[in-house]
Amino acid sequence: MAGTSSSSKIVYFVVIPLILLSGIIVILNQKPSSAYSWPTFHNSLNSRFKLPRGRHSVAEKTSGAAATAAASPAVAAVEDQLPVVENEGTIITAEFRKNYSNLEMVEARLARARAIIQETERNNETSYDPDYVPTGSIYRNPNAFHRSYLEMEKELKIYVYEDGEPPLFHYSTSLGILGIEGILIHQIEISKFRTKDPRNAHVYFVPISVQSIATYAYVKHNRAWTPLQDIARDYVNLISTKYPYWNRTLGRDHFILGCHDWTPTVSHGVPLLYKNSIRVLCNANTSEGFKPSTDVSMPEIYLPDGTMDGLIGGPPPSARSILVFYAGGVHGYIRQVLMEQWKNNKDHDVQIHEYLPKDMSYYGMFRKSKYCICPSGWEVASPRMVEAIYMGCVPVLLKDHYAKPFDDVLDWSTFSVDVQVSEIPDLKNILMAIPQERYVEMQKMGIRVRRHFEVNFPPKRFDVFHMILHSIWLRRINIQLHETHES
Repeated sequence: MAGTSSSSKIVYFVVIPLILLSGIIVILNQKPSSAYSWPTFHNSLNSRFKLPRGRHSVAEKTSGAAATAAASPAVAAVEDQLPVVENEGTIITAEFRKNYSNLEMVEARLARARAIIQETERNNETSYDPDYVPTGSIYRNPNAFHRSYLEMEKELKIYVYEDGEPPLFHYSTSLGILGIEGILIHQIEISKFRTKDPRNAHVYFVPISVQSIATYAYVKHNRAWTPLQDIARDYVNLISTKYPYWNRTLGRDHFILGCHDWTPTVSHGVPLLYKNSIRVLCNANTSEGFKPSTDVSMPEIYLPDGTMDGLIGGPPPSARSILVFYAGGVHGYIRQVLMEQWKNNKDHDVQIHEYLPKDMSYYGMFRKSKYCICPSGWEVASPRMVEAIYMGCVPVLLKDHYAKPFDDVLDWSTFSVDVQVSEIPDLKNILMAIPQERYVEMQKMGIRVRRHFEVNFPPKRFDVFHMILHSIWLRRINIQLHETHES
């Protein structure tokens, strides 16, 4: 009995800690890659997305070698020993906390998830799901996306800073053309993904609302950005002095969310927020600093009555008699070019209006048309794109420098049409040249992809709330973080 007890102590106090230590060393020594290597859903991602140089001192990109290391027995041993947190009240042993930092434990869990997803992609494996299994051409890699989504559901934890009072923090209106900002802020705050223990979080939500700042703090006719940027700067200064989590990664595992056009400019006033953090933006303009490998493109969604009631659905392709439709104000140069070319045309197939005639229904025209034009206005985002998807009209995207929502998962070419500004005079010919069977297929794919843009109360799996979180998850899982003092 004494010999058995002695052997058990050796295993417990010597062997297991050595295995844990070796696994952590493997994770921390993974070498960075210069390309955006996760997710490898689509080959063009590797050349299209680049991480800003200089991040690797704190945030290391995962590469093929990293994936191999993440799947190694040493890392598996680390993950087997990680304490399982069943709820917020579960006690994590003091011995474990003494040997490994909170961030190292979080990174070990992410390494495990990353290895599982990459193995699914390599082996083209299908995952079981009682509700929905992504399939078909609308996805760049349906199996990898599904596995990643399931890992997100299982692992993702969001810590919401509780500092600050409404209306500038923790609140934004859920109505109007920018209402998706308020809806998502509220849904994050009451979400099952929220953790009250910041030590276990993968990402940290900075609950600033630029829409509320523009409504309640902006002084009309004052063109200075500094007072608005100061609100964001002061909040980041508060959380960075009160808590350790911002400083340990310089904000790389933090995110903000905003649909207001001013959100990019306000974030620019906080250099580390602009450079390092994940910014979830409707105004996803790559010519204005939006970084697809770090930031998240959020669809602008207008719910007139605060719900999707009356917005979903439309007739089949055979019942759509109009080729293409648009109605809207002349905001920005793209709409100006569109109106100059098509506003006064007498072609029944091409219905382009600045002001909709009184005998026409706006949503009725969406449902009568095969294609619906979704141009940029003063900024790149517009609710017409989602309105078209809701009502079965194929979106025609007239946008420069726009990063499409969920583009790392969805293949937009299967359910939408891109038209360049220089091609506006040839708009009808371009659309007429699309074969009928191709149009019918795009319309069908648009109906299938609709679930990812739907707004539900409460949220449902795979809807826009979960797709936004999955986009954040992808950006978080694509980097490895360690304490800044180690760099």
